[in-house]
Amino acid sequence: MVLVILGLYLLMWRAWKRRAARQAAELPPLPKPPAEPGEPLASAAGIYVSTTSEGDWLDRIVAHGLGARSRAELTVTPQGVLFAREGAPAVYIPAARIRGVRRERGMAGKFVEEGGLLVITWEHGSRTLDTGFRAERVAEHDAVEHAVAGLVPAGGGA
Repeated sequence: MVLVILGLYLLMWRAWKRRAARQAAELPPLPKPPAEPGEPLASAAGIYVSTTSEGDWLDRIVAHGLGARSRAELTVTPQGVLFAREGAPAVYIPAARIRGVRRERGMAGKFVEEGGLLVITWEHGSRTLDTGFRAERVAEHDAVEHAVAGLVPAGGGA
């Protein structure tokens, strides 16, 4: 029985690695945060949930560490959105790539109360992605959502 469980684990691990390699080939490296990001418009501590393909909450993007769930500090500045993650690379979304922001109930293995997850839709390479975040204090979602919505380019809203 132990060998069966180990065998299944090995198969899942190999599939995860193949998925990461395939996605890394089609997604460019993540953008670097600017040296001078500007004054914070809003911030919140919480959980970086994951990044998925736009509208497909089960299609987790694992390339470049985007699928790694971790504690994070989300900061919105005039230049973009930064997820400073613990134990995982930072994720930075430039303002020009943001297409929208909304609240959802869940994505990729994390489900909470209605509207308890903040989702930012953005473009990276040829793909449109959804990145989810859950603030420790859900009341902070209002300020973060408003700040991110202010970054959405005219005509680019989701």
